Amino acid sequence: MTATPQQPYTQRARHRRTPEPPDRAGVLRDVLTLVTVPLALLAVTASAAFAGGGTRRWWGRGENQRADAQTAKDAAAASFYELDTAQRDLRISVETISAVDDSAAARRAVEEFRTLGRRIDDVSGAYIGAVDAHDLDRDDLEPAAAARARDDLTRARNELELVKVDLDRFAQGLGPLLEKAETQLARLAPAVERARQALLAATRALDGVRASGLRADDLAARLAALSPELTKLNQGAGQHGVQETIRRADEVLRGAEAVRGEAERLPEKAAEIDRRLVSLRTRAQALTTRSEGVEPVLSELRRRYSAACWQDLQPVPEQAARSVAQAEEKLKEAQAARGDQRWPDATSLLSTVRALLNTTDDAVSAAGDRLRRLDEVSTDPSREIERTRFAIRDAQRLAMAGRSTPDPRHARPLDDAVARLDRAVAGLEGRHPDYWHFLTETEGVRRTVARAVAGIREDLGHGSAQ
Repeated sequence: MTATPQQPYTQRARHRRTPEPPDRAGVLRDVLTLVTVPLALLAVTASAAFAGGGTRRWWGRGENQRADAQTAKDAAAASFYELDTAQRDLRISVETISAVDDSAAARRAVEEFRTLGRRIDDVSGAYIGAVDAHDLDRDDLEPAAAARARDDLTRARNELELVKVDLDRFAQGLGPLLEKAETQLARLAPAVERARQALLAATRALDGVRASGLRADDLAARLAALSPELTKLNQGAGQHGVQETIRRADEVLRGAEAVRGEAERLPEKAAEIDRRLVSLRTRAQALTTRSEGVEPVLSELRRRYSAACWQDLQPVPEQAARSVAQAEEKLKEAQAARGDQRWPDATSLLSTVRALLNTTDDAVSAAGDRLRRLDEVSTDPSREIERTRFAIRDAQRLAMAGRSTPDPRHARPLDDAVARLDRAVAGLEGRHPDYWHFLTETEGVRRTVARAVAGIREDLGHGSAQ
């Protein structure tokens, strides 16, 4: 608003003539003079005064109009003050919304407040003009001038009150936007404080790790990268905006908490890597010893069974030795990465070592497992045959449950499984049967039967659901 709440009272003070304090000696002289004046002269003077001979009429219609004008002036001043106060209070709310909310509704509210501000400037200017145009403290104020002052001031008051009504209506409509903005502002200070505390905690955790002899250079670099963000947080929402400051505070919080968490886990990670180095080194040594026993197993397989039963295992000793040597080389690299505190590299290398040793372990174990299974089936193949036939019969009973004839979708794979088993059993006849082929066929038959059973149960489940 172009005028402040003090303007009406300032103007009134400027136009009002403040009477001088009375002189005590002068008052005493006037009293003595009046006492010595003849009564007749006093009577004449009094009659002249009541007849209109004085310069000012102290009572009558003129003074009533002056009083009416003064009342209108006071009422206009009160309306002006109320409007000015309401606008000042509302400006704070609008600025709060503008600082927090950049939505279309918020922008419309700001523009509407500007429009109301221009109207307020206009009616305030008219009110100030009316006050300046009429000096109600003049001794020679004419009744007509007082009436004009009263009308002008009343008109100014009415315009001020009309705008005040619109301003109040606008203020009521700001409720949801203001509540949203205040909620955002309520989040601002706690969010910034949480970010600062998280940075402090991360710094302390990092200092503790370094004190234990761990460098944690990557964590230190990540923490240093957050320093510019902390600077922007300290500059405040007035420079960067409330929403942007809250977003930045949340990002700093997440980054600092991640650094703190990793710093606190770093000693444990170092100890875990040390344990894995020892464990995998021991396992590699054990596999070296075990792989030396593969060749005698292969010799036994070659002596007792046909070539089809062991040919695929021929490369195992050489592959095992090569894999163990590669694993040992990776262990040395992992040890070097651990010494340099390159934790991600050390972890990755140890995972590679573990995968190599797992593959080697499986290959070495396969040779001994092959000999054991071949010995079992060559001694008594009936156990494997009966195991497979039982799986087929169980599936067939399930396929016939509640039916007079099986569903072709289920019967066909089960019939094929029976034929396949019969062929595998027939292959055992002869001087040097391929027992390994027999074992792989029976395993294949059981897998086929298992798939058929899963399909049957799925169909039964759908039927019961309906």
